[in-house]
Amino acid sequence: MAPPKFMGLSGRPLSLAVSTVCTTGFMLFGYDQGVMSGIISATPFNNVFTATKDSSTMRGFVTAIYEIGCLAGAMTILAFGDLLGRRKAIIIGGVVMILGVIIQVTSQPNSNPLAQFIIGRIIMGVGNGINTSTIPTYQAECSKTSNRGLLICIEGGIIAFGSCLAYWLDYGASFGGPDLTWRFPIAFQVIFALIMAIPMIFLPESPRWLLTHGRQGDAERVIAGLRGYELDSPETAWERDIIIDSIRASGGEGQKSTPIKHLFTNGKTQHFRRMIIGSSSQLMQQIGGCNAVIYYFPILFTDSIGETHERALLFGGVNMIVYAIFATTSWFIIERVGRRKLYLWGTAGQGLSMLLTCACLIPGTKNAAKGAAVGLFTYIASFATSWLPLPWLYPAEINPIKTRAKANAVSTCTNWLFNFLVVMVTPIMIDRIGWGTYLFFAIINFCFVPFLWFYYPETARRSLEEIDIIFAKGYVENISYVKAAKELPLLTTEQIEEHAIKYGLIETAAHAAVRRAGGAEVEVSADEKVARTSGSDVI
Repeated sequence: MAPPKFMGLSGRPLSLAVSTVCTTGFMLFGYDQGVMSGIISATPFNNVFTATKDSSTMRGFVTAIYEIGCLAGAMTILAFGDLLGRRKAIIIGGVVMILGVIIQVTSQPNSNPLAQFIIGRIIMGVGNGINTSTIPTYQAECSKTSNRGLLICIEGGIIAFGSCLAYWLDYGASFGGPDLTWRFPIAFQVIFALIMAIPMIFLPESPRWLLTHGRQGDAERVIAGLRGYELDSPETAWERDIIIDSIRASGGEGQKSTPIKHLFTNGKTQHFRRMIIGSSSQLMQQIGGCNAVIYYFPILFTDSIGETHERALLFGGVNMIVYAIFATTSWFIIERVGRRKLYLWGTAGQGLSMLLTCACLIPGTKNAAKGAAVGLFTYIASFATSWLPLPWLYPAEINPIKTRAKANAVSTCTNWLFNFLVVMVTPIMIDRIGWGTYLFFAIINFCFVPFLWFYYPETARRSLEEIDIIFAKGYVENISYVKAAKELPLLTTEQIEEHAIKYGLIETAAHAAVRRAGGAEVEVSADEKVARTSGSDVI
């Protein structure tokens, strides 16, 4: 019997289709991060939206209000994500973003254009908030352990390619007519939204979400389809049963939506601690200064370094090429180096780069300011390698299945809340305290190190169910969770069940695995070992 098909695909091609759609969603996210950088200070834009001319506060507000929409979208997933499911949420997010784009590009000079533009940015932000809260969870729940980190890192890294495309499109459009300068770069986002939303109609739902909602038959079809298994194969049964055990261990069986209060529980599952760890990564990503550089690179070059607007746009495009190139490095090292080391290396690089930028701006000379430009380039290289992808990967894998959707939404809410704060105040900080802006971000980055060292356990090459065991081990043995992760060896499917029983995540082996014996299906007792083919993997 052939594996089940979705969109005419199964196995690796189907997994690739899922990853392509998820990656497109983050390409759109990156594009929208970069698109306003070349528009907000462009003369044709300022002539239509006159309040943005020569006003750092209004420029910050128009740019940052998008983050408020993103926060609202993330909060929508926090409230309704478990009920909607991953597929529907991504489709809705894409449609809402298209609506927001249409509202923005139809703004006219004689009809209160600024209010319309702001409303459009908020609505588009809502769609992006929905997508960024959902896509990493969907990808994590559809991926194999062996490539989960890589796939979500590719999503995070592709943000840089989106920003790079936006910068160069802004630069090219700046040589066209007044409308082309700002309307075309904003309208271009519709292409990404369509590529993301339309295929999702035909792609499968997350198998973990389906099992949480008691749809076992549908979940088996998805597992078999994604892995290329036959529907009634023992591999399909094993993966289904491991997920069911995980749902039971976290107390999520029979609950279609996890109550908010469950985010604040600890015990063996450590829901609250895991939510805080995931959210803190998004907090540190934002207050480390990334969007101060990404959103305002041309303004930093004109106001801090003294370049013309045209040259600042050109340097911004070059910076985005550096950004995109270094974003790909995490794809090759994420599983080898691990999450902790990459976090620590990236933090050191970011802090030193901000310190260099600050030191070179203090003399106030043009020659010294060239060193500040180097600092901004090395900052974006360090960020792209580490802090760009990791805060999207870590919350999606660190949280247990019961609270994953809501906890990931909380971490995304944290991202957008502090994204708004940084984007709003950066132009004002540059205007008021100049080089002190970069000193502030340098100090903030160095403050990250102790938190990363003491509280962030390594999750590389672990299945999502193994990560549950790390926290149960730390709690039961009363040791740090970083130490628990170091001591726990990589586990096979059978060992995951044994350790789940050992640490009290499940009372007994709750499921009966299925195997083929002489061509007929037989039930196997929970205590009996069932051999698993070496090529299969835990979801």
